[in-house]
Amino acid sequence: MSVQEKQKINFAFRDELNSIAEGFRHNYCYQCGACVADCPACNYSESFNPRLIILKALLGFREELISADSEIWNCTNCYTCSERCPQDVRPVDVIIALKNICVRDGCAPELIGSVSGAVLSSGITTKVTSVSEKRREEHGLAPVKEYPVEELRRLLEDE
Repeated sequence: MSVQEKQKINFAFRDELNSIAEGFRHNYCYQCGACVADCPACNYSESFNPRLIILKALLGFREELISADSEIWNCTNCYTCSERCPQDVRPVDVIIALKNICVRDGCAPELIGSVSGAVLSSGITTKVTSVSEKRREEHGLAPVKEYPVEELRRLLEDE
């Protein structure tokens, strides 16, 4: 269902989002559009628009937002929208809260699992190959830093 179609507000979803850390911030949005102006994801994805995501959250469009193919996954988490927002809505924090609901409900994209696995094994989200190391060297960049992931693994074992 799109924003233009008639729908009753899903107050239960609003309450659910309000209960997730920083999810309540969508309630402060007055749809000025400042979050869209410099959003890099908007430049590369026609379907991504933080203002519309916040509007859908306000109206309770749970089915559109909480799914593996939701536009929320196009967010780069750059925080530009949060820096621009005059109401301190912090759209990126609301989007992260929506992503957390997706993960909790088991409807995150498969890619999330591979990224999480990469972080657990190396501390970074991408795989470092001999080709990428060679290119870094050719451009005068330092080798990719190794991160101590043992503490992260211990924390996850304690859960």
